[in-house]
Amino acid sequence: MAEFNDLLLFFTIYSFLGWAMETVFASINERKIINRGFLTGFVCPIYGFGAVLILQSSKWVSRFFENSFTALIINILFAVILVTALEYVTGFLLERFFNCKWWDYSNNALNLHGYICLQYSLLWGLLAFVLLQVVHPEVSGVVFSIPASVKGYLAALLLLYFLADTAKSVLDALDLRKVVLNCSFVPVNRYYEKIIRYKRFFLAFPRLLILNAGIINCDIRSILNDRMDKIKVELKSRFLQ
Repeated sequence: MAEFNDLLLFFTIYSFLGWAMETVFASINERKIINRGFLTGFVCPIYGFGAVLILQSSKWVSRFFENSFTALIINILFAVILVTALEYVTGFLLERFFNCKWWDYSNNALNLHGYICLQYSLLWGLLAFVLLQVVHPEVSGVVFSIPASVKGYLAALLLLYFLADTAKSVLDALDLRKVVLNCSFVPVNRYYEKIIRYKRFFLAFPRLLILNAGIINCDIRSILNDRMDKIKVELKSRFLQ
């Protein structure tokens, strides 16, 4: 149980750090605040799962390779393979479950079904190096210093949070897909309200496509762009008054 609590804390910390990195990068690119990630909270679980995979595999590697440099190279290679596989499986399962393509690397060189590509696989290797050599030694020192009883309570609260946030986000995504695919039978005002309500998905995943929705995907983007233009005009008028 103690090891599980540590892993859950590591998972949470690296999910948050991954979210922060993605959010800063996306916000700079888009020149506006973008909350990245499928969940509503400040976390990107794929980074948490990826970090835990890297940390656990590094324990196995250290048992077989005594030379630290060799072990580091093997760890990075393992990280590229494991996290790339995780990204592929995640993209595949999300598409099958929601009938939506959440990200698409089809235009990137050496991609596989648009779920993974060489560029981001190499990036995972770089992040693994930073994680193992710089970040985790500091983070683990903090986590291991927390009393076991406190970690138990924290782990329980975090587990409840992730379960609740995942359930809400899944229901939101299913509701969005249902409204979009049945837009012909939904009143225009309600359709508009739903798109605005769930705009976080489209902002978090700029390449999100609801499969079999055809031109509707473009319609959704136009609604969101129109909404953002109205907000900008309203803010400018307030400040200029």
